Amino acid sequence: MSEIKTVGVAGAGTMGRGIAETFAVKGLSVLLADQDMKTASEGVKNIDRSLDRALQNGKTTAEDKAAALARIKPVESLREFAACDFVVEAVFEDFGVKSAAFRTFDAVCREDVILATNTSSLPITRIAAVTGRPDRVIGMHFMNPVPVMKLVEVISGHKTSEATLATTRALADRLG
Repeated sequence: MSEIKTVGVAGAGTMGRGIAETFAVKGLSVLLADQDMKTASEGVKNIDRSLDRALQNGKTTAEDKAAALARIKPVESLREFAACDFVVEAVFEDFGVKSAAFRTFDAVCREDVILATNTSSLPITRIAAVTGRPDRVIGMHFMNPVPVMKLVEVISGHKTSEATLATTRALADRLG
């Protein structure tokens, strides 16, 4: 598996925004997608406000805030995740919506890219089954609010490989 430099985050709602912010603060480039460009861009505006609160509370500097925001790019489509080294899905908690996202990831992402879901209730194995790479699908369940909570539940599916698990754990460690 290649080094993770760019992460795709699908979903610019509360969880997706928090996940994107956390990756960006830790130095990773992030592509943030939602239903359309307007929603993805609104997600970045909300991240800006979140980082403003961190700045006011002395948890970040103006320079670090600007650097983190510069690492987040709203994108119009999940198809742009072809440039990503790792993907986290944080869309509506519905199997149909999630499976459609995973089918798109499977079609556009390089074969070595790990596809993670932030699901809190759907089986990882069921989500993985809609892809041609069930060994590279894993659960990465972040707790809300993501930038504050220092906990990520990593869940393997029946076919998740040890390499996928190790890479995902290492990424979670990198996030602190």
